[in-house]
Amino acid sequence: MADGKKSKSATACGYPISIFFIVVNEFCERFSYYGMRAVLVLYFKYFLRWDDDFATTIYHTFVALCYLTPILGAIVADSWLGKFKTIVYLSIVYTLGQIVMAISAIHDITDSNKDGIPDNMTFHVALSMVGLILIALGTGGIKPCVAAFGGDQFEDHQEKQRSTFFSIFYLSINAGSLLSTVITPILRAQECGIHTQQKCYPLAFGVPAALMVVALIVFIVGSGMYNKTAPQGNIIVQVCKCIGFAIKNRFRHRAREHPCRTHWMDWAEEKYDKLLIAQVKMVLKVLFLYIPLPMFWALFDQQGSRWTLQATTMDGDFGALIIQPDQMQTVNPILILVLVPIMDSLVYPLISKCKLNFSPLKRMTVGMFLAALAFIAAALVQIQIDQTLPKFPSSTVGQAKFINMVNRALNINAGPNSFTLESYKANEEYFNFNGPFKLNLGSGNAFLGNIPAGTRATIVIIQDGTKPRPTQFRDIKSKPEQGTNAIRFLNGFGSVLNATVGTLEFGNTITNNMSEYISVPQGNAQFHIRDNSGQECVYTQKLGFGSSYTLIIPPTFAFGPNCENSIQPVVDIKPNTIHMAWQIPQYFLITAGEVVFSVTGLEFSYSQAPSNMKSVLQAGWLLTVAVGNIIVLIVAEAATLPDQWAEYILFASLLILVCIIFAVMAYFYTYLDPAKIEAEFAHEEPEDKEKRKSLEMAKKDSVEHHKEDRRSSDSSSDEEETKQTKI
Repeated sequence: MADGKKSKSATACGYPISIFFIVVNEFCERFSYYGMRAVLVLYFKYFLRWDDDFATTIYHTFVALCYLTPILGAIVADSWLGKFKTIVYLSIVYTLGQIVMAISAIHDITDSNKDGIPDNMTFHVALSMVGLILIALGTGGIKPCVAAFGGDQFEDHQEKQRSTFFSIFYLSINAGSLLSTVITPILRAQECGIHTQQKCYPLAFGVPAALMVVALIVFIVGSGMYNKTAPQGNIIVQVCKCIGFAIKNRFRHRAREHPCRTHWMDWAEEKYDKLLIAQVKMVLKVLFLYIPLPMFWALFDQQGSRWTLQATTMDGDFGALIIQPDQMQTVNPILILVLVPIMDSLVYPLISKCKLNFSPLKRMTVGMFLAALAFIAAALVQIQIDQTLPKFPSSTVGQAKFINMVNRALNINAGPNSFTLESYKANEEYFNFNGPFKLNLGSGNAFLGNIPAGTRATIVIIQDGTKPRPTQFRDIKSKPEQGTNAIRFLNGFGSVLNATVGTLEFGNTITNNMSEYISVPQGNAQFHIRDNSGQECVYTQKLGFGSSYTLIIPPTFAFGPNCENSIQPVVDIKPNTIHMAWQIPQYFLITAGEVVFSVTGLEFSYSQAPSNMKSVLQAGWLLTVAVGNIIVLIVAEAATLPDQWAEYILFASLLILVCIIFAVMAYFYTYLDPAKIEAEFAHEEPEDKEKRKSLEMAKKDSVEHHKEDRRSSDSSSDEEETKQTKI
């Protein structure tokens, strides 16, 4: 209500009906946020064509902004608009941001030549940045308001119902997060478009935008049922003013004649109550412990960036289930639902029975250590992945492989390389060439070969009359994107052939020529090969993730029942062979670390915080997440490590170092009883108030006397000047 008083709201089973709208709103909002965030780094990499480092930088800049804006939202809600209006207004901003993101992902808007690639990438980048800024303002701004607004719906005698509400509220957060990280990657993997079919980022962003619209509508519909408290001032602002005054007052009295005080916050006693000063001291003591914590979040939030990018180079075939790289993030919320009850009902009670002092700060230290182990595990996985990745040519070297389309074996000398190549076969590996080289095909057939530096090529040796002759074709020099497979045909048949797979067409390929590469998804691909007379051959090739094949149709090929047996697949780039399941150990370790670190950290903070300053520590906690993401973007841009596994080890090492520092800080920390300390200052003695009032009056009198003396001095000076003028 406008007057700040609570009205009697309708109830069902002892609960206010209004909380239904709040829980549904939170579920939809969390689905919207985590769904969009799950596919964000792949959108940067594959749609906006950013490299891994820059995509990681922008991703973590966005996450940092999302955790910086809650402070702004809390101040606006408590000091100006109130929680209800803040949620509504910022949800509108949030919804607009999601809609702008969905529009930015429509490639057809600027694809004038209809090739599937936007022609004006600057337009899409600008829209994306506007959308992300609006989303960060919206999701961060409402973050501190929604849960508190839900708590406001209960009367003082509904303590049990309020506790149950918060359990349901946080369940809705996890449910929204889990479902969105499963669904939106599936939507992204679909293909859509007006002129050309591409990965459906507009749908992956559009569904979260629609859920945000639903969240806003549901919240507004319940407006008439809410208890709306008027803004009563923000405690964060009050704490900052108190700290600022103490610092300013200490600076003014820095001379030696002023006696020292027990604590630097005691310099605020001239203006603020001792109770508030004592509460601020307790908060500052906890905030000091927060200083090392951002390093944990620097590692934790890389699940959505570096770890997702790592998964793009892995095998996601789980039998009947194909897992997309961004779907691996679902392991985290699933493990949270499993590990939280296990920790609370089994691990902690067992440690307690063993008479071990596993204090909250010790738990947090263990959580940080587990996160460091997770990155060591990620580094070990990355080392295995790197061993399976192809070695693409550098800027000074060219690479080539050979295919023999002659009906006899050939002894080939290519520069320093000598080998025998059977008919209709290819050598498995690429050879490196530093410049022009002699190519000898035997029987006096010598040619001069040249592979441009930084390129890959296939040299096809065909029969030209009675002699073999080499023909050079350019190969792709990077892994196929988004887990697809680059496939092309080499037509050695005596007539033009046309090949299709699904709705994709390779086009007409003439004799002794190659088709263009076509991106084919994972699975058992069926290729339909036809000639001009309508004869057809169906060839099936099992495709993994990220491979490249040249399918050789030899001169001996003939249409018929067993036509597919004569087609020879040549592997240009091997498929991903390290399975995504190898990421599960690192996800388990990071999630176990989160459960031990994050849940315990919030519990510890609340136990050490004064009753009216829980929100200050909540803001400080969110700030550590923001700073952690800033650390990631600094390392991603500043570190010049050549290998990704080395960066993982760097982060693990930094966290272990911080973990040791935190353990030392925790060792010297003295646990407080805020309720007891507050009780000591709750009733300030009258003489203390009188003393402070006397000090204020004395200060005021001193200022007045000083002004009076100045006026007297100025008057005497004026009279003297007047006398001199007259003389």
